[in-house]
Amino acid sequence: MIRPVLTALASSLLLSAAGSAFAQAPAATTVKIDYDRSETWLCLPGRKDACATDNTATVIKADGRTTRETWAADPEAPVDCFYVYPTVSNDPSILSDMTANDEERRVVEQQLARFASKCRVFAPLYRQFTLTALRASMTGQPLPGGAPANAPRPDTGYTDVVDAWRHYLKTENKGRGVILIGHSQGSGVLTRLLASEIDGKAEQKLLVSAILAGTNLPVDPGKSTGLLKSIPTCAAAGQTGCVVAFATFRSNVPPPTGTLFGRPRETGTGRVAACTNPAALGGGQAPLDAYLATAANGQDPAGWVRDGTRIESPFVKVPGLLTGTCVSRDGLNWLEVTVRADPADPRLDDIRGDVVAGGQVNAAWGLHLIDVNLVMGDLVNLVGEQSRAWMARKP
Repeated sequence: MIRPVLTALASSLLLSAAGSAFAQAPAATTVKIDYDRSETWLCLPGRKDACATDNTATVIKADGRTTRETWAADPEAPVDCFYVYPTVSNDPSILSDMTANDEERRVVEQQLARFASKCRVFAPLYRQFTLTALRASMTGQPLPGGAPANAPRPDTGYTDVVDAWRHYLKTENKGRGVILIGHSQGSGVLTRLLASEIDGKAEQKLLVSAILAGTNLPVDPGKSTGLLKSIPTCAAAGQTGCVVAFATFRSNVPPPTGTLFGRPRETGTGRVAACTNPAALGGGQAPLDAYLATAANGQDPAGWVRDGTRIESPFVKVPGLLTGTCVSRDGLNWLEVTVRADPADPRLDDIRGDVVAGGQVNAAWGLHLIDVNLVMGDLVNLVGEQSRAWMARKP
């Protein structure tokens, strides 16, 4: 089963695959996207769109009792969130078009919508390297003939996001603090944007924080900076202007030889991959405040509790079941997730989120499919604390 693998694209793999896929692409001038048009955005504040979704969660306690956790957006949120989604497009071309399909809407429901309780949410569409093209490349049959005529260049997705970012700054920001949020391909795009458009620039004063999930952010050994020279990794909840970066693996399935995560893809710098545990920025092991999709990755909504109780809410919380800690070993850094199964606990003893191909778990990807879900509650709480700290320090 290859689709889950492709949905979980690592930004490093994206870049190499994109280069190969575009080898025969025709040279042409890329048409710029007009981000003044509302249809070029997946999510905008105050609009009934993919981010205006039901975030209700069922909390399943260790004794099997359930409670219902409601949720509401904050229309008066003092800061903004700017999000770039991972590889999800099923468009039949190397680069996606600018039409939002179910896959783009589903990913913002999973990874962004919950943040609307703490920030105004902005999510531009962009012409990303598609799942279709990656599938073709990974099976040795790259798509012929290059990309769509209006988007032939391999860095088109990045330049689209830069245009969306600049449009946001010009028309929407008005001096507000902003959190950048990305996953996988989206994290790769945002890393590049941070390095070229924010690090050491005037816009850096607006940065509340950046959340880069499912990626390998290069930092110098023993330091909090590296590729980003003046934007450190976050070490405390009240710290602002910093970055959270991580990739998750199970404690009993650590990164194997040939892993896609845990080390930077750049060579010759001596840098290592950053690991920031959103549940314990200062280090150590901590419970993870996960919001897991009730029915995703093959999960049965009636399988969360052994008595077969069917969960009707879109999200599930299982407090105490998951813990996380950053691990450094053999030159790799990753966020290790432990499932604390208890035979006496009526809840399920494991979670779904591994990348599976041909019926086998592909350990090189870790828990990439659910990087964000595993720490969603921790990230939302962190955004709230960082926003309050940024507002208190704002001139």
